[in-house]
Amino acid sequence: MIDRMSRYSMVNAGFWQTARMPEIFAHRGFHTTERENTLAAFRAAREIGVTGVELDVRRTSDGQLVVHHDPIAADLVIAESPRSALPSYVPTLSEALTELVGLTVNVELKKLPHAVESADEATGTFALDVVSMVRATDMTASVIFSSFDLATCEALKRVAPEIPVGWLLWLEDLSQALPLARERGFDAVNPPFRRVDRESVELARSLSLEVNVWTVNAPADILAMAALGVDRIISDEPALALSLLDSPRFSSGA
Repeated sequence: MIDRMSRYSMVNAGFWQTARMPEIFAHRGFHTTERENTLAAFRAAREIGVTGVELDVRRTSDGQLVVHHDPIAADLVIAESPRSALPSYVPTLSEALTELVGLTVNVELKKLPHAVESADEATGTFALDVVSMVRATDMTASVIFSSFDLATCEALKRVAPEIPVGWLLWLEDLSQALPLARERGFDAVNPPFRRVDRESVELARSLSLEVNVWTVNAPADILAMAALGVDRIISDEPALALSLLDSPRFSSGA
């Protein structure tokens, strides 16, 4: 792992000259002025010109798929509440996908070892429901799935092998996690950017895995991740990322 100054030095050394231009994804939409994970944030992300949007999906007590990061919305446990009880700003997955037609959508399935999370993933029903919704909205070719939960990732590949799956990583050793991701048939790994260095990107390439890093917000970090040649940068500052990577300084390798 490399620190920020080392990353910045790599950029200044001109390593970007052989790097691919990463796609910029708005983390939970463009939420500088709009509430995150809302239709307004998704519309704003489209307006600034991102390639894609990352969003989070959960299931309500009456089986509806809704978009919200935290397990609780307005003091209501989503998994224990019907869709009709949730705040109006919480969209359904169907509404979100419809709003994002034409963009790539990273759909993160929220399944963590938490008391208020859904506990049914052993059967793969959550994954199947999400896949069914993506297919019903005709977004199969525009979606990337992700989850921190290994069983959820496996269930997604089992029920929808045609849709890319990225395993969300946290503290895993990348030298071990990347070969495991390849073994399980995943298409990408989504690690926190601070854990990514040139060696891990090269290992991913050798395993035919894409690398999608999160959450990259500072200018030096955005440039450094681009210099490493990651595939996607997921950012809370997508407008900044677009501006930096569209600058003559980056595109010329100066």
